[in-house]
Amino acid sequence: MREAIEVRGAREHNLKSLSVRIPRNQFTVITGLSGSGKSSLAFDTIYAEGQRRYLESLSSYAKQFLEKMKKPDVDYISGLSPAIAIEQRSATHNPRSTVATVTEIYDYLRLLFAKVGTAHCPSCALPLKGQSREDIFRDILNSFNGREVQILAPIVRGRKGEYQKVFRDILKKGHDRVRIDGEEKFLTPETKLRKSVRHDIEIIVDELVVEKGADLRRFRGSLDCALELTEGHAAVLDKDSRERDPRFFSTSKSCPSCQISLPDLTPNMFSFNSPYGACPKCKGLGKLSQIYSRGVIADPSKPFMNALNKDVFFSFNKYFFEDLLHDLSHKYNFEWNTPYGEWPEEAREAFLLGDGDISGLAEEWERLFHETDSEMIRSKIRKFLREEICKECDGKRLRKESLGVRAGGKNIAEVTGMAVEDAVPFFNGLSFDGNEALIATPILREVRERLSFLSDIGLGYLTLDRAVSSLAGGELQRIRLAAQIGLGLTGVLYVLDEPSIGLHPRDNKKLLDALERLRDLKNTVLVVEHDEETIRRADHVIDLGPGAGTEGGEVVAEGAVGNMGDCPRSVTMKYLRGELSIDVPEKRKDYRRAPKLKLKGCAEHNLKGFDVEFPLGLLVCVTGVSGSGKSTMVHDILYKELHNRLWKTGYHVGKFDSIEGASRIDKVIEIDQAPIGRTPRSNPATYTDIFGFIRRLFSSLEISKLRRYSQSRFSFNLKGGRCEKCRGAGFEKLEMSFMPDIFVVCEECRGKRYNLPTLEVRYQGKNIAEVLDLSVRDAKEFFSRFSVIREKLEVLDSIGLGYVKLGQPSITLSGGEAQRIKIASELMKKATGKTLYLLDEPTTGLHFADIKNLLRALFDLREQGNTVVVIEHHLDVIKTADYLIDLGPEGGREGGKVVACGSPEEVAGVETSYTGRFLKEMLRG
Repeated sequence: MREAIEVRGAREHNLKSLSVRIPRNQFTVITGLSGSGKSSLAFDTIYAEGQRRYLESLSSYAKQFLEKMKKPDVDYISGLSPAIAIEQRSATHNPRSTVATVTEIYDYLRLLFAKVGTAHCPSCALPLKGQSREDIFRDILNSFNGREVQILAPIVRGRKGEYQKVFRDILKKGHDRVRIDGEEKFLTPETKLRKSVRHDIEIIVDELVVEKGADLRRFRGSLDCALELTEGHAAVLDKDSRERDPRFFSTSKSCPSCQISLPDLTPNMFSFNSPYGACPKCKGLGKLSQIYSRGVIADPSKPFMNALNKDVFFSFNKYFFEDLLHDLSHKYNFEWNTPYGEWPEEAREAFLLGDGDISGLAEEWERLFHETDSEMIRSKIRKFLREEICKECDGKRLRKESLGVRAGGKNIAEVTGMAVEDAVPFFNGLSFDGNEALIATPILREVRERLSFLSDIGLGYLTLDRAVSSLAGGELQRIRLAAQIGLGLTGVLYVLDEPSIGLHPRDNKKLLDALERLRDLKNTVLVVEHDEETIRRADHVIDLGPGAGTEGGEVVAEGAVGNMGDCPRSVTMKYLRGELSIDVPEKRKDYRRAPKLKLKGCAEHNLKGFDVEFPLGLLVCVTGVSGSGKSTMVHDILYKELHNRLWKTGYHVGKFDSIEGASRIDKVIEIDQAPIGRTPRSNPATYTDIFGFIRRLFSSLEISKLRRYSQSRFSFNLKGGRCEKCRGAGFEKLEMSFMPDIFVVCEECRGKRYNLPTLEVRYQGKNIAEVLDLSVRDAKEFFSRFSVIREKLEVLDSIGLGYVKLGQPSITLSGGEAQRIKIASELMKKATGKTLYLLDEPTTGLHFADIKNLLRALFDLREQGNTVVVIEHHLDVIKTADYLIDLGPEGGREGGKVVACGSPEEVAGVETSYTGRFLKEMLRG
């Protein structure tokens, strides 16, 4: 086997025909400035080629079901292993995905509860025990006396398969009628089902009227036959009732008090994604979307279309509501002109919440809320819609029957409600006897190992039922890392994207130990990272640069940190050797003299009801170990409360008592690292409104006036000036059947996006396409005569974005670049001095030099009189703040307290503060 992964001539994005050797079975870090090409090399070249080669090995039939991957722009790659990427971004916003499901812990728990759980009655909580055949006989006779029933033998419940052999066996035993998924069918030797769908199959043993005093020999014989076919289980369907679900009876699991029987326990009875386990009311979500019906219906005394509040038409037109009215009136048998208040109650509930057949308004609005990109639409939906805990399952997601099954004294919802740090001792102390021990031992081993991995990488504070969509990028990545360690694979290439994000310096060692553990399993670990400790611990470092964007894409340093010689082009090495540094401010703003914004009684999630002050007009840093409550305090309480007050929105605000000093804030803005646009048509020039000025300038030129060209002529999004062949995109998509689609430069405009007459208009020798191809730094010189545009470009250049091109598609910008463009856009606005800016870990994806530029931008916001609140773990940012609020002392249940607050020097003197201990070393250095 080759000793290294060898890459030659990589040209993906800004890589400049880069060649590099990555040692196999070692821990390698790729570092460099934001935008220098790290992700282009690690993910878009090495990982992408590894994935593509694996997919190429599959058949053409299999490939048609998989995402097609284009070949990276690279001459040659050798020594590749099967590749697994562990990225930051959430793979799903599905509320059903939890910490336990992602790590496969929940799969093992379902198996554990199905095999060794003790069933209890969902009504009286008594343990279930077997009924005798005579008890079942009397129970059916008393419950169904005088009614026509079917005696059923349930042989399959909620399992996938064709079942052709099962049907043939049934025919051999003399039965030719069955119920398949609730429908009666006659069997033939050729009968088979769809293999990919879950099925319920019951043999119809007999159909008869059960009546006391009559000859019951036939009934008794049919019941015995059903019990023998299923080894102790039977079901009875009441033919005279509208209820289509049969009632189960069992010789092994029944309640003598409530006379309730359960079928055999199966793993899907504990799945909230399966109809056999999910709560029937909330469908396994644990929450219900409720509508403020008074807000939707303005006057219930009027017919439906006149009764509706006119504000509801923001989302759907009148035809949607007319179609809904047609479906409801047809199903629930009422006239169109019946006043809404006189509708049957079931129809009113179906209109708001749906009934299984008809999608209610809540379901449609919920779908629209998650699909739309418009914040205005979302804010309008919030006025009508709210989420409430499902009262049927009390938020536990499962059926009552499933919640009645216990292991170790707890049901499965109580187990997943535990934090990892609490689940570890619970499962370590869980034991079984006899055959149950033989079954449970391998299951418990898998659960304990996965819990141990989660704890080892600093995630002990997370509860197992925590939704994946609510996790920070770094938390999700570390969960996936724990899952991979649990698999124990060898000979794999793992590619990770900044796993240290969101991790307090205290927990960094645990993460690095986990990465080295992965390496020691004979895997190659390739990490894109900026963290100093991670870089120093790596076996091999590849530093890209020397700059970013077009100025990057080259290897400027390579090797182990301790063995690297003189690297004059490496900015990273200059910071590691202390030649460059982020200095502590000589003088900080005095927080004691600043007016205060005060939150009282913060008690959401794990917050312990504390009061906290935010000095205004300062750079405030909120610190603390992961899970200590930082985001809960800043985002769930402070941001949402101020946003509701200022913009009249309907955010659900976290629990707190009161707020003081809110009148001193006239605007609250969250600046994150989300892309500045979702399509290639968005770019830095459009986001900062520089493009509007450029189009006005070109339309004011003499040639434009003679040709009557308006501003819209110079937009590549509108007909007139754009190239119609590519519709202003600059490229065309060629579909290649079984091969991935190819994007080629438009033949007509050669990638310039505009038609020829538009490109004939020039200012100082450049047309509109050439101007958009200028870097910020070059554009600053080009437009030096115009103070309005020059000042905006100077702001972008001052925070380290001089290399970015004006027309660079937003989807090609890194998270750090996108965030700095947002900050620049704020700096370009006229300051009121009363704006509160909130940033959650803005150093994500940023190099030491980029952090220096970021801090310059944050200080500029502060100097305009604004308040900047930053949630951060990076000590270089923390040491430069005016005021710190340190939460802790631990994460989860043991967090949620204010450990220390004050200047960095004051917090460094607090012994109980983990942040203070690390800060003390840095300030001393």
